[in-house]
Amino acid sequence: MSAKIKNIIFDLGGVILDIDETIVYKELEKLGISTSELARSKEFMDIMSKFDTGIYTAPTFRKKTKALLGLEKMTDQKFDSIWNAMLLDIPRERVEAIEKVKKHYKIFLMSNTNVIHYDLYIRDLQLRFGYNEFDELFNKSYFSFAEHLEKPDPRFFELILDHEGLLPEETLFIDDTEKNIKVAQSLGIRTYHIRRDELVRNLFENGVLKEGVVL
Repeated sequence: MSAKIKNIIFDLGGVILDIDETIVYKELEKLGISTSELARSKEFMDIMSKFDTGIYTAPTFRKKTKALLGLEKMTDQKFDSIWNAMLLDIPRERVEAIEKVKKHYKIFLMSNTNVIHYDLYIRDLQLRFGYNEFDELFNKSYFSFAEHLEKPDPRFFELILDHEGLLPEETLFIDDTEKNIKVAQSLGIRTYHIRRDELVRNLFENGVLKEGVVL
């Protein structure tokens, strides 16, 4: 018989926060940049990874990315506007669902993100919902840029399990990316691979996981 779920780790983008990465590429295409080449660029992927894990600061990320794209004359404000275009919204009903879930489980946030994105959606959280930070909505939030680790690195999962004293078999991880799900499963964490067209609130009834969600 499976252990009872006592803890839930939520992904942010695509689960709590609605995102659309294609918007950034469309904005870059308007500037004459080949996004198909950019998507295959190992240099760009390396820059992004170092920014997401806090190795690069925001000024360094802007400088290196602008140089790579030939956008050296672009203002930081314009650059951030394009970079943040993928971030859409945190629906109010999703926050309300999380508040109910917290009454029944220990809940955590685990996100691959960077300081430019973080600054934007933390303002949204403050202005629209009255939370000063995600640690007030969740029991604890873990961001890749702060921990210097990113999914699917198993060490990121192990850090949360260890720091919070969580048993993998009592912990559910909800994420929209298959490779992250597989790594969590390899560590004994129970998982739910949510599709982008699913609503996280539909996995719960009055804050409690519905039957059949966790196999």
